[in-house]
Amino acid sequence: MTRLNDLYNNQGQSPWIDNLKRSYITDGLLAKMQKEGVRGVTSNPTIFQKAIAGGTDYDDQFGALAKTHSVEDAYWELVIKDVDDACGIMRELYDESGGQDGFVSIEVAPTLALDSAGTEESARSLHERLGRPNVMVKIPATGEGIPPIQKMISEGRNINVTLIFSLQRYAEVMECYIAGLEKFAADGATNLAKVNSVASFFVSRVDTEVDRRLDEISTHEAQELKGKAAVAQAKLAYKLFQETFSGPRWQALADKGAKVQRPLWASTSTKNPAYPDLLYVDNLIGPDSVNTMPDATVTGFADHGTVARTIDLGLDEAQHVWERLAAVGVDMADVSQTLENEGVASFTKSYDELLQVLADKYEALREQ
Repeated sequence: MTRLNDLYNNQGQSPWIDNLKRSYITDGLLAKMQKEGVRGVTSNPTIFQKAIAGGTDYDDQFGALAKTHSVEDAYWELVIKDVDDACGIMRELYDESGGQDGFVSIEVAPTLALDSAGTEESARSLHERLGRPNVMVKIPATGEGIPPIQKMISEGRNINVTLIFSLQRYAEVMECYIAGLEKFAADGATNLAKVNSVASFFVSRVDTEVDRRLDEISTHEAQELKGKAAVAQAKLAYKLFQETFSGPRWQALADKGAKVQRPLWASTSTKNPAYPDLLYVDNLIGPDSVNTMPDATVTGFADHGTVARTIDLGLDEAQHVWERLAAVGVDMADVSQTLENEGVASFTKSYDELLQVLADKYEALREQ
């Protein structure tokens, strides 16, 4: 057994990998990672941009698609094939876990982040095209993303809510999930266990932005807070999760089979080399949660990670850090909005760059 297996078996946290590319499927690497303890897969436009533009693995399929498809339609065919094949590899785990793990996530086009109607249509279409019980469609938790998230849950679809940066938005996301399940039940669903959702709370980017602001403030007290905001906020988010998924309202849904919407810690690689490489993994371990890690972080945890419940250690200190951040002048509401805007812009840039790469390949094929 590996530390990744122990993380789930002993602490109830599911390690997922935040990467997907065709070679993982064709070379058997994803199946190997699953046996070593990886219990799910997440992807995003930046991941696919690197995978598709970075080699030749997709050239044969794209060459065939280019004869009959537009560039953008061909892109989605490439992505859907990878996700479908990955779902096939992870299906056994999905079945063994009773639908708890074994998921593969695919994200709606980032250009839809501010388009509620377009997001709803795209999310529904991706679910129906894939037709896999263990696929999750990712919808960003922008203001415009909130209504389609609730709508998809009310239709019984699995949703990975992504780009969550604040406690306030996290509370809105959990309310969407619960209200969506209530609508699903009111419309006649008797077993809510088929619906699974995670709420992807981004971590390391919070420290990157907060640390930048603390450096600008430059007081001794501000410097003492560097590297503490992200873990503190995640611990407070987990406390909010525990409070939300308890009590009579939630119990009424749980009695019909509903699963909690697990918090998923995303962006968990350490950006600042001065910080421990597993800062956003070792300190955020707790039951009914997920940590999706890039390859290097998965390897690091398998080698020297700490398997212990840490998520609710130091809650008083986390609250104190939160209060001190406000006292020194860090506006966390502005931090979260800045990060949300940057996240949408980053994914859109990757998406546009990849479409341009494919457009260039398309023109080259036409000239042959």
